[in-house]
This record gives sequence, C-alpha cells and structure tokens, in this order.
Amino acid sequence: MIIVQTPFRMSFLGGGTDMPQYYEKYGGSVLSTSFNKYCYHTIRWFPPFFDYKNKLIYSKIEEFNSPEEICHPAVREALKLLKMQNLHITYDADLPAKSGLGTSSSFAVGLLNGLHSLKGEFVDKMTLAKEAIHLERELCQEAGGIQDQLAVSFGGLNKYIFNSTGIDVKPLIISKERKQNLSNNLMLFFTGFTRFSSEIITEQIKNTEKKLQELPRKQKSKKDIHIKDKEKELEKSLGLPVTLRYHKTHSGTIQIHFSTEEDFNRIINKLI
Repeated sequence: MIIVQTPFRMSFLGGGTDMPQYYEKYGGSVLSTSFNKYCYHTIRWFPPFFDYKNKLIYSKIEEFNSPEEICHPAVREALKLLKMQNLHITYDADLPAKSGLGTSSSFAVGLLNGLHSLKGEFVDKMTLAKEAIHLERELCQEAGGIQDQLAVSFGGLNKYIFNSTGIDVKPLIISKERKQNLSNNLMLFFTGFTRFSSEIITEQIKNTEKKLQELPRKQKSKKDIHIKDKEKELEKSLGLPVTLRYHKTHSGTIQIHFSTEEDFNRIINKLI
C-alpha cells in the first residue's frame, strides 16, 4: 500500500501571470508557499475477488471495471495515462475542495505520485508537476495556470519564473526567525464559500487579449479608483514607487502595480 501526503499552497504575488496566454508573451513570476494542510491518497492493488476490478473512494464511492467508467475526471484520465488497472484508491483531506488553495492540483499531484510509486517508479518534482499540468489542463480540459502544480510538487517557499522557453524554480532561503515572523503575521480564514476555479478562469481567459492590450498603457481603466493616501504610505514603507488600484470585479480586488520587475523582486526581498 502506498500512502501519499501532498500539501496545499498559498500564493502571495503574481497570480495570473502563470497563465500561458500571459507568460508566453510577457513572461511571469509567482511567489508562493506550501503550508501545513494536506490531502492524502492511499493506493493499493485491488484483489480479484469482487464483481468489479477497481474501487475509488472520495466524497463518492465508485466501483468500476474500466477507467472509462469513472466519473471523477482526474482519476479517469490518470489511470488511462499511466495504463493502470485493478486499483483501490481512497482520498481524504484537511480542507474542503474548491477552497482556492490549489486543492485540485494537490489531488492530481498526489494521485500521480502514488500511482508511479505503486509501479515502483521514481518521478522527480518537475516531471511530476508537468505531468499534473498535462493531466489537468490538457486531458481534463480544465482552464487555469501552472503555479499550483509546481507549488505542491516542490513544496516550501519559492519564486516560480515562467516564459516561453521554460520554468525556473528559485527557493527563497530565509532564517527560521524570519519565517516564524512571516507566519505570525498571516491569518487565513475559511469563509464557507467554495467555487470551481476553472469556471472563473474560463471567463478571465475570454478577456485576456483585452487585458494584455491594456498592460502597456499601465492598465488604465475608467473604473479604477486610485487610493492616494495608501500609495504614499506604501511608498514610504517600501521605498518604491507604487500604484494602488481597486478593480470592480465579481469579488473586487486591490492590486499593487510596480514599474519594473526589479521593483517586484525588491518588494519580495522586503516582505520576507
């Protein structure tokens, strides 16, 4: 029996720049970390004494003879991809699905990791992440970026850099004291609301070209509200020119804009 523990992830900066529609043209980078909440897969070979050949247990129970019969898309496509059969798979997690912390990608990475392990195969972190990206984005046709699969495959606090030629992972090495200080100044709440990110991202992708055209013009929008006093406060504390903008979306977000990637890197260093 194989038992796999896979972390969830928390993203700090750069969300959206991990979309191929963006980084293949402009490049992108994300700062994120895994944290101490996990999902768990147990995978073993299923004995041949039942009326069905496979069993899958998650929020539902599926008993089936062929991967084509599986309702869960990620499991169905993973078993077809790796050409595996006669399996008993169970899934459990510390957090509910669709909570916005990369849970679906943690599921995909953990599942693939466990299946390879059951076959006696070692898969390195980058290969595992890319296979999970292929599983979710191409085989399951779920819209989204690539940061989640990387974050839960590599684990820890990292900066991920994307461009048309590849992916670069740069671990951020900080002292135990600074890491504890960062942790002490973070608060995470579960609101009780869940959503399927692929549906939201599909809508965002439709507007990607329009948004990309706005970027060279510094994303000027007639709906932007400039918060001048907050800008001055940030500029004073960070020592960098910044612009705060409130974007009226389905949820409403405040974005910090930096003039150059160098400024972006400098703020990362200041934050940690």
